[in-house]
Amino acid sequence: MRYLFILVFIPFSQNLNAQLLLEADGPGDTYELIASKLAPNYNPIEVPDCGHDDFGDHIDEVFDDELNAFVFRFIIHQLEDDDRCIKFDRQRNEIKTYDKSPDSLKAIQGETVEYKWKFKLPSGFQSSTKFTHIHQLKAVGGPEASIPLITLTTRAGNPDRLELRYAETTSQTTLRQVELAPFKGTWCEVTERVLFGENGSYAIKITTVLDNTTLFQYENNDIRMWKTDTDFIRPKWGIYRSLQDVDKLRDETILYNNFSINENPEMISSNTEIKDSLDEQILIFPNPASQAFEVEGIQKDCKYYILDSNGKIVKQGETVNRQIKFSGLRKAVYYFQIETERGLITKKIVKY
Repeated sequence: MRYLFILVFIPFSQNLNAQLLLEADGPGDTYELIASKLAPNYNPIEVPDCGHDDFGDHIDEVFDDELNAFVFRFIIHQLEDDDRCIKFDRQRNEIKTYDKSPDSLKAIQGETVEYKWKFKLPSGFQSSTKFTHIHQLKAVGGPEASIPLITLTTRAGNPDRLELRYAETTSQTTLRQVELAPFKGTWCEVTERVLFGENGSYAIKITTVLDNTTLFQYENNDIRMWKTDTDFIRPKWGIYRSLQDVDKLRDETILYNNFSINENPEMISSNTEIKDSLDEQILIFPNPASQAFEVEGIQKDCKYYILDSNGKIVKQGETVNRQIKFSGLRKAVYYFQIETERGLITKKIVKY
């Protein structure tokens, strides 16, 4: 059995043309804007509004002079806020993708995904002594889903620290930690690149927006980036902090902006503009499909491949009357790849 492509861990660069997913556009309708990008017609926002409704929205948009743009402001209060009126030993104000989000925002095995965003901690930022999470990659489904795969957290100490936490199964360890002081009062940009799978790779780099100074970097090309029997892995951003030693906390804000998620399962296009245009023209339906699906947008019969989530070809042939039979394959998520005159196009297809 041969393989059509190899997923390669690519060093950090500016050549991936990540599509911007979410950016602030000015005061008003902030929750609606976030939902329209992360989970249209659903609610990807976890805020403490229910127990503190006299304050109003805990995420809004303000103008930032340094970026010369509107940004998202995440707000948490020392005494009034909790975790969605469910837990009261911690506070949560986060946005996320989840099962109601588009498939392109949910990572599965075999995908390489690049996450990018900007954030700014205030100069007087106070961390919890236990945890103050500002980003997580978290599994949905399976026995190991309770503990995030990756967590970027700040912790009060001597000195305060920024920690990169990792849980291969249900036990966490610290991959790298640095002093938190250089991150306070300055806009930072995060680039996180993940090959999801049992034999995966992970890299993160945090630089200052002002002068591109690297403040934090970690890379591992041989690390489990999956959870047993999970459905998919998704990102979260915001403020999620413990109320242990609450007297040492304060009303807090974190600024965020320019969230992007870029899925690149094949990493093979040499002409991005042409490929993107062709990708929009070619459609497959129905999706999900049971026994067969059809291809629309091709002018003649083309060679095709169906690959499993690990990149292994499980079926191949040529399109005949634009119909592809799905029989003989188990229920799962697959990649349908079709060879065209202008390159190889990849589509995600679900068999039920």
